[in-house]
Amino acid sequence: MKYANREGERWEEISGQDAFLEKLYSSVGGRMLVNILIQPWVSKAGGWLMDTRLSALAVPSVIRKYHMHPEQWEKNKFHSYNDFFTRRYKESERPINRETNVLISPCDAKLSVYTIDGKSRFRIKHTPYTVARLVENKRLAEHFRGGEALVFRLTVDDYHRYCYVDDGAKSSNHKIPGVFHTVNPIANDVEPIYKENAREYCLLHTNHFGTILMMEVGALMVGKIQNYHGAGKVCRGQEKGRFAFGGSTIVLLTEAGKVTIDEDLQKNSRDGYETLVKMGERIGIAVR
Repeated sequence: MKYANREGERWEEISGQDAFLEKLYSSVGGRMLVNILIQPWVSKAGGWLMDTRLSALAVPSVIRKYHMHPEQWEKNKFHSYNDFFTRRYKESERPINRETNVLISPCDAKLSVYTIDGKSRFRIKHTPYTVARLVENKRLAEHFRGGEALVFRLTVDDYHRYCYVDDGAKSSNHKIPGVFHTVNPIANDVEPIYKENAREYCLLHTNHFGTILMMEVGALMVGKIQNYHGAGKVCRGQEKGRFAFGGSTIVLLTEAGKVTIDEDLQKNSRDGYETLVKMGERIGIAVR
C-alpha cells in the first residue's frame, strides 16, 4: 500500500492483512471463501460477537499494535470491542476548521481523489465506476458530471465517527442493500466493491459548496452504518453518524465548478498514494 501525509512524506507499507487479502482474492479457493464471508449474515454474526463482553479482551493488544493514544479519548474503559471501536475523541483532538470557504474532511481516513468525467465515470485504481451504478440513479448521477469523487477509506486504527462538511440542509437517507467486501484496495482490483457493497447516502445542500452527495459504504464485518438524522438542517462539524466494527468508506461527490481540492491531495492521488487526513481539517476550498 502507498501512503502520504500532509507534510509531504510518502512511504509504502505491506501489512499481514494486506498479504492475506491478496491471496484470498486472487486464488480460486480464496474467492470461494470470499463468496461466503461477504454475505450480510456473516457481518451481522461478527457484529454480535464484537458486542460481547468477551470481545473487550482484544482491546489492549489493538491499542499497542497501532500505537494509539487513549488520553485523546473521552473514556478509556470499554465493555466490548464495538464500544472501543466506536469510541469518541475529545473535542479538542479533532478541531473543526470554521472558515466558511474551506471544505473539511468528514472523517479520519486514507483519502483518494478522482475526477468524474463528462460521462459521469471515474476510475478507482484499475476498476471503472459510474456514478449511476454507485447511487443507482441515472438522473442524480448527471448532477455530478465533471465534479470530484473523494474516497475516504477508514481502517481499524481510524476514528469511526464522521461529521457534516458544511452548514446546510440534508435530504432523507437512501439505503442500497448489498454485500460486504473488504474495502482494502487489493479487493477493489478484483471486484467493483463500491457497486456491490451495502451503502447509504444523502444529499447535502450546503451553504458554500453547492450540493454534495455523502455516502457511507459498509465493508467486511461492518453490519451497521449508524446515521443519526433524517432530512433537516445540519451544521459543519456536527456528528453525522458512526460505523460499527470493521473497515469502511465514505464517498463525497461534488458538483463541477463548486470546490477545488487541495493540490497535494490531487497529486498524491494521481501518483497512486492515499493521503492520511483527519476529521475537520481542510481538504479543499470553495470556487468563487
